Amino acid sequence: MTDRRAEFRALHYTGRPLLLPNAWDHASAAALAARGHPAIGTTSLGVAAAAGRPDGTAATAEETLALARRLANLPVLLSVDIEAGFSDDPAAVAGYVAELAGLGVVGINLEDGRADGTLTEPECIAAKVAAVKAAVPDLFVNARTDTWWLGVDDPLPQTLARAHAYRAAGADGIFVPGIGDPATLRVLTERIDAPVNALYQPGGSGLDELAAAGVARVSTGSLLFRVALAAALAAAEEVRAGGLAAPEGLPSYAEVQGLVPPSAGAQPDGRLP
Repeated sequence: MTDRRAEFRALHYTGRPLLLPNAWDHASAAALAARGHPAIGTTSLGVAAAAGRPDGTAATAEETLALARRLANLPVLLSVDIEAGFSDDPAAVAGYVAELAGLGVVGINLEDGRADGTLTEPECIAAKVAAVKAAVPDLFVNARTDTWWLGVDDPLPQTLARAHAYRAAGADGIFVPGIGDPATLRVLTERIDAPVNALYQPGGSGLDELAAAGVARVSTGSLLFRVALAAALAAAEEVRAGGLAAPEGLPSYAEVQGLVPPSAGAQPDGRLP
């Protein structure tokens, strides 16, 4: 196991949930790393929307790989959201993940929800998990089940069955987004023998409550991307209405420029393309 992958795994066993903020481009990832987050994830919605593509439809394999390549040199542990693996062929998924691992990615998020609102058969996801673990044994595979997210009837039994199937295939963690009740999360953390990942919900439980429920990891998902989008829209409206006061903490031009390595994109004579 590489030191970086071991370090990422250890962050799930500290007794305090790992807060994994999700970035969508180089600037957001670099800024989060600069603020001291030891690990970040990517958000499939943010990556897809930024590229003008729909989320959850296997349309952003190239964009996701290109982003991982851009983030490879950041001083942060990187986990990448790959939707359902961008393929139904376990071997193809494993090959794609091996390419990510070659860039230094330490974990992936693999989901069983479909864009049409249905769930993929658990055997299909389990086969993908097994193939990935065979190709990159020490990579942290976070298997996401969308039983609560998609609002299936009586989600608890399905969640546990899927979690156990994914664990048997080699998944290192289980992600169950859409649950706001700490008591329900406590049931899951007690009955799943792996770190359980929760999705942070604005106005919902904080890290202390989630820690008390046994949650090992908390992701922000697409939240930061949507907050940034909302802030941009609000700022544009204020400018149109007559004036915008500089928001507190607004990064300067130089600070944003400083997130990019000086040599990135430079021509031999120092000019930018």
